[in-house]
Amino acid sequence: MPKFLINRWHGMHHLWAFVLMILLTVTLAFYEWKLGMLGLLLCGAVGFYSVMAERAFRRDLKVYLGTLSYRVKKAGNEVISDLPFGIILYNEDKTVEWHNAFVTHMLERESVVGDSLEDLFPTLSQAKEREGTVEAHVGNSVYELQFRFDERLLYIRDMTQRWQLAKRYEEEKLALGIVMMDNLDEVTQGMDDQQRSTLLSKATAEITDWANKFHVYLKRLTSDRYLVITDMRTLKQLELSRFVLLDEVREITAENKIPMTLSIGFAAGAESVVELGHWAQTSLDYALGRGGDQAAVKVGQRQSFYGGKSNAVEKRTRVRARVVAHALRDLIKDSDRVVIMGHKMPDMDAIGASIGVLKAAMLFNKEAYIVLEGVNPSIQKMMEMLREEERIAKRFITPEQAKELINGNTLVVVVDTHKASMVKEPKLLTQTDKIVVVDHHRRGEEFIANAILVYMEPYASSTCELITELLQYINDRVLLDVREATALLAGITVDTKSFSLRTGSRTFEAASFLRRNGADSTLIQRMLKEDLTEYIKKAEIIKQAEIVYDHIAIAMTEQGRQYSQLLIAQTADTLLNMTDVLASFVIGERPDGLIGISARSLGHMNVQVVMERMGGGGHLTNAAAQQEGTVVEVAQRLKQVLQELDKEEGLFE
Repeated sequence: MPKFLINRWHGMHHLWAFVLMILLTVTLAFYEWKLGMLGLLLCGAVGFYSVMAERAFRRDLKVYLGTLSYRVKKAGNEVISDLPFGIILYNEDKTVEWHNAFVTHMLERESVVGDSLEDLFPTLSQAKEREGTVEAHVGNSVYELQFRFDERLLYIRDMTQRWQLAKRYEEEKLALGIVMMDNLDEVTQGMDDQQRSTLLSKATAEITDWANKFHVYLKRLTSDRYLVITDMRTLKQLELSRFVLLDEVREITAENKIPMTLSIGFAAGAESVVELGHWAQTSLDYALGRGGDQAAVKVGQRQSFYGGKSNAVEKRTRVRARVVAHALRDLIKDSDRVVIMGHKMPDMDAIGASIGVLKAAMLFNKEAYIVLEGVNPSIQKMMEMLREEERIAKRFITPEQAKELINGNTLVVVVDTHKASMVKEPKLLTQTDKIVVVDHHRRGEEFIANAILVYMEPYASSTCELITELLQYINDRVLLDVREATALLAGITVDTKSFSLRTGSRTFEAASFLRRNGADSTLIQRMLKEDLTEYIKKAEIIKQAEIVYDHIAIAMTEQGRQYSQLLIAQTADTLLNMTDVLASFVIGERPDGLIGISARSLGHMNVQVVMERMGGGGHLTNAAAQQEGTVVEVAQRLKQVLQELDKEEGLFE
């Protein structure tokens, strides 16, 4: 007990009481000395007793406090040892100096004093020096490590049960999927009922076996569509299997002229079942928009793609082209004016498609303009030809002029891209709700969300091919002049490498229509002529090419030298003509400081998947990306991506 407490209760008040007794005794002796002497003796006796009692109190108090301290210390030691969590004291070098019994039982060791924390918990090597918690795994258990860096103290709590519950909760979350035979009509066209039933039976049996193997619930919705219900645990297994069902169905129908392919859309992690259903349908749209024969999976904010090893199947029916053409015609008629916009650094396909849409607007006497700022080498000769025609030349405007013209009733037509970040002026898309997208690229994660009409056909060779078909249905009597027809045919010619890649019967039908309208192939050849200096630059880049995985050519430009994106792309095309080269990648520094990558293949390898992992996109046989850094760094990233894909599912079909 503190001295001030003893003095407070055993101090001056005793003394004053004793003084008062003496004064009263003296007063009594004044009147009767015998009684006074008796009182004085009694006062002495009381004083002696008080002193002895005080000494006994202090002695007993000291003994009691000593016993209590021992009991408290003993209880504290026992409690710390038996606490349901661990305590570790460590020094500046993160070496254990003391720990309680919990740590002994946790690590199944008698003592860990002298051991390093990072040796006991390897997770700590990646932890930052700050107050907080770190999750660590020891055997089959999970522990939460909470640091007090100022005291060099570590608390350890067993979180195994909570972690298992959280893991089970995540694994049992609902996942919805839609499986669709994306080319059923094309495959079964011309078959009799028996052949069609046999084919459907084969595909259905394969899908059912797949569902049984992975223990998912399968419900047939229509003749070509299935609903799949499962959980996150099974969805992860499906992703690890790379959706082998895609390859199995394609292989069992390989004897057909056109093998049957599937498109799969999966979704998980939504806040409600309704939202989950929308996500699953959106994932299926992604898979179909990228050409089919692949699976798209959306889990929360993550969007992943699997498969996509075959080219999109060309649709034999033109019903959709006619429907879209009529819808576009109505939109043009109901608009004040039409603004047409391609992607940044436009090529001949973007300009040719823009000319086609411009023609469609002119057919209905609508004011129409093409947004273009600057001329790059790839379209310079085409623009020289178009500007010879004053009627067309005055329709090209800058983005600033377009901002002044556009209003709520302006129709904006985006061609040759479906990404808002790729257009020349994204702000134009926010100034009107009337947006049309016409594109032939495989659909990526980014998409112009508020478009009221979307015409995306990955099977098409080019956007010019799609626009040419629309023109034939948008008006019964479409007459193109020589420059308009030539611009459209030039776009098809460039994107098909002079009709050698990605061509179908509809590609030649579109080219035939343009030729009938006066398209000049000789003029196109003049546009495509190469400069001798540029050709020498390409040869210098090709000279540096190396072959990896036996059939992939990778070429890097010299460090410090800048090349146009067009030259990089042309070099990739040229490399593809070399013997045994099935895919080519050319990496070079562009004038804007970014490192450009152009990827090409003959269809045996999906270069779109490679470029998507590098932050770009494109087609199965034609893709590109741009990255920051140096040519060597980007080349290392590319090789790492190729290595990952080779381990996951192989590089070639």
